[in-house]
Amino acid sequence: MPLVATLVSTPTAPAVDQDLVRRAQEALGASETATVLSTGVAADIRFEGPNASTAMTLLREITGTAPVDIFVQPEEGRRKLLLIADMDSTMIRQECIDELAAELGLKERISDITERAMRGEIEFEPALRERVALLAGLPVSAIDTVLSNRIVLMPGGRTLVQTMKSNGAYCALVSGGFTHFTRAVAAMIGFDENQANTLLETDGRLAGKVSEPILGREAKRVRLEELVSQQKLSFEDTLAVGDGANDLAMIERAGSGVAYRAKPAVAEIADFRVDHGDLTALLYLQGYSESEFVLS
Repeated sequence: MPLVATLVSTPTAPAVDQDLVRRAQEALGASETATVLSTGVAADIRFEGPNASTAMTLLREITGTAPVDIFVQPEEGRRKLLLIADMDSTMIRQECIDELAAELGLKERISDITERAMRGEIEFEPALRERVALLAGLPVSAIDTVLSNRIVLMPGGRTLVQTMKSNGAYCALVSGGFTHFTRAVAAMIGFDENQANTLLETDGRLAGKVSEPILGREAKRVRLEELVSQQKLSFEDTLAVGDGANDLAMIERAGSGVAYRAKPAVAEIADFRVDHGDLTALLYLQGYSESEFVLS
């Protein structure tokens, strides 16, 4: 079966130069001219020689320590019709609960629990309850302050969503975080829907509790399965992206599961991993060229 290898670097530090592409072609025995998806940033190499695993090994030897992500897959079915994405540390740079904790001077304490949960060292649901309890008494208005002053979108996220939507895909934001944030982030990026947990409030302050049942790992997988049914798709039509243990179930279930600058347990299981590129790497993964990007 014909395969395609895609080499991607971050747009801010292009590393996919002509020499690298040439050496990669030679290693794979590729006879077809490489397709430049973005000059210096991304290229497709089509080949029929080594299998995907062998090709990855060869390409890792070629790229060495260069900041280049490598994807190898069949050409057929690359473009997806459903994107399901995590929010914290995936579509945005921050973990929202850690930034709320900073308003109380508790960021270091809470971020340690967050990190352990995202690494899969502790169960997500009790870890979330523990962290939310520490936020009790924080004015609800602090959420808007955090959104305005602390939350930064991950580079390439809006381009990823807008380009996929312009090509007929449905895009869902699913988070183990909170609806106060997913509603705002989904609107900024252009997601079709968002789901998350609800922080309970009392007299304008956080109650230190979250609505049950908690949306966690299995809930993300379930939403993926529901969307496949509702959109009348196959799982091969889907792409899931996340960074933490809470994302493992949907990443495993999707046709293409992507670990984005992820924890080791996630990177090990995902079909693809992005360690260097921004979120437009997920467009190059699907064979989009930069000229096809929707930047509005």
